[in-house]
Amino acid sequence: MVIPYRAEPHPLTGVTSGKLGIWIFLASEIMLFGSLFSSYVLLRVGTAAEYWPRGIEAGLNVPIGTMNTLILITSSVTMVMSWASLKMDKFDAFKRYLLATIVLGVVFLVVKAFEYGAKFDHHIYPAVGWPEATDPSIFYGLYFTLTGLHALHIFLGVLVNLWLLVYGAELWKTERVRYEGRIEISGLYWHFVDLVWIFLFPVLYLL
Repeated sequence: MVIPYRAEPHPLTGVTSGKLGIWIFLASEIMLFGSLFSSYVLLRVGTAAEYWPRGIEAGLNVPIGTMNTLILITSSVTMVMSWASLKMDKFDAFKRYLLATIVLGVVFLVVKAFEYGAKFDHHIYPAVGWPEATDPSIFYGLYFTLTGLHALHIFLGVLVNLWLLVYGAELWKTERVRYEGRIEISGLYWHFVDLVWIFLFPVLYLL
């Protein structure tokens, strides 16, 4: 099956069909994460301070969260550099930068896995964990929901970028404009998940 695709901007929208599709998809993602953020804020504002911990009080590791933030910010830079290299016809540099983005995404997930593992070792799970390990905890329920959903988005982004690097690169030889469009779309998605973490980190770990 061949899916119709326009490499040129549509005369009505001014953007390609692929870019229009990713903007619509990201709008739905904003609603998804926006509803979860709103739930977190409403629950926190409506709960007495003694019943709602700051992240560090609940045992979240701020240095590790800070490191993961820096990893994702760096990956956004390498994603931009990969697209810019492609536009400048530097295909080898493009591959190096996209590979760096993939590696940084994997490092983020590995660090997150160790962080989850430390919580499970202390018997902290999505439904319980504060103030005692066996106590019901809305904070940890939201923490695992928000960070788990975000990690899933990172994982999917890594898979897409890996496919573009290993298999999709063949398209560069035959349809350069179309391949550049795919990298740009993948970059928009990657920047979005990075931006979500920029909000998640201070809300969950610091405030």
